[in-house]
Amino acid sequence: MVLRCSSSNARPATPPTCRTRCGKVRRWSKIVGRPAGKVDGFHYSTGFAKADFVWDDAKLDAWLTNPQEIIPGAVMAYRQAKPEARAAIIGYLKELN
Repeated sequence: MVLRCSSSNARPATPPTCRTRCGKVRRWSKIVGRPAGKVDGFHYSTGFAKADFVWDDAKLDAWLTNPQEIIPGAVMAYRQAKPEARAAIIGYLKELN
């Protein structure tokens, strides 16, 4: 998963949980509906390169709950236990598409 910092005021407001936990505004550009680990020109870890799914609400929810369960060996320290916070983050990601 590619994380990019964005300072654009034209983007939807970042959910407070992301802002607080990440320390800066981060976005996953056009991730909803995209196959995992398949952006041309980007070098993915072995786990991401082997991923065989499309990022949808269910996969994003599972990813935000426990990234390593979805992609073994993934390095992402952020986890969100609260379903309402995960829903807000997923809603935000959908607005970015």
